[in-house]
Amino acid sequence: MTQIPIIDFALFTQGTAADKRQVVEQIYDACHKIGFMYLRNSGISKPLLDRLFTQSQQFFDLPVALKERVARSPQTNCGYVGFQKERLDAAKPWDLKEAFNVGIHAAWPAQPEAFEAIVSEFYQRCTTEVAPNILRAFAIALRLPETFFDNKHGQNYVLRMLHYPPIRQTPEPGQLRAGEHTDYGSITLLFQDEIGGLEVRTRQGEWIAVPHLSDVLLVNVGDAMQRWTNDILCSTPHRVVVPDRTAQRSRYSVALFCDPNPEVEIACLDSCQSADRPSRYPPILTQYYLESRFAETY
Repeated sequence: MTQIPIIDFALFTQGTAADKRQVVEQIYDACHKIGFMYLRNSGISKPLLDRLFTQSQQFFDLPVALKERVARSPQTNCGYVGFQKERLDAAKPWDLKEAFNVGIHAAWPAQPEAFEAIVSEFYQRCTTEVAPNILRAFAIALRLPETFFDNKHGQNYVLRMLHYPPIRQTPEPGQLRAGEHTDYGSITLLFQDEIGGLEVRTRQGEWIAVPHLSDVLLVNVGDAMQRWTNDILCSTPHRVVVPDRTAQRSRYSVALFCDPNPEVEIACLDSCQSADRPSRYPPILTQYYLESRFAETY
């Protein structure tokens, strides 16, 4: 597969039993072959998404000193991450981006005035409806009870607003807006603006562009889901490059990282192993896996 498929998720949440099965099969196929998919009718309205992007832009426009008053806490992973303070590819220079993380222990900035209310509304919508519905589709695809993932998620959802500032000088060799990496959790929901740069590495090793599409949600598989499924679903490497024609413009995106709860053990599912395909990963608690990945990133 060399293109990201587009799936109408309304057929899962509102369709017939046959519609639901069709969507589940499409999700399984996409996540097995490339690890990414676009979902239409995910449950997030465009007006709410527009308000969120406006608040994100207003926050990142603030002076650095104000943003650093709510600096990221290593204990909660919430707060502001400054420009070039993170590198997702530990072998390369620091990423050309800044970020603000929101979770259940969020540290809210005093400005913009409507920031907390609008971001909280978006966070609640994603974490109580959109992400759980998608995880239920994954459960069915893996021949598990539909609610299998429900009690394994909820404490570890992190909403990340990202700003990639204009490039004013030549980047260091190998420096990107976001270095090559895989995501750490079960799935990631991503909303991006029209400025390009996101690329995905196919299983054949080719880097392909993942453009912005209107009114769709981009979803990808993370490391926890790959470990649960014994590599049947793939946590695909991706990156944000510096596109020449838009390097003088800011790029914005918003990601919801759907990580399992800290105490959840990620161990190979029975439906994903056999005598011919034994488990490829030892069981590990989510907390310890995330700590190991964050230690490489900051």
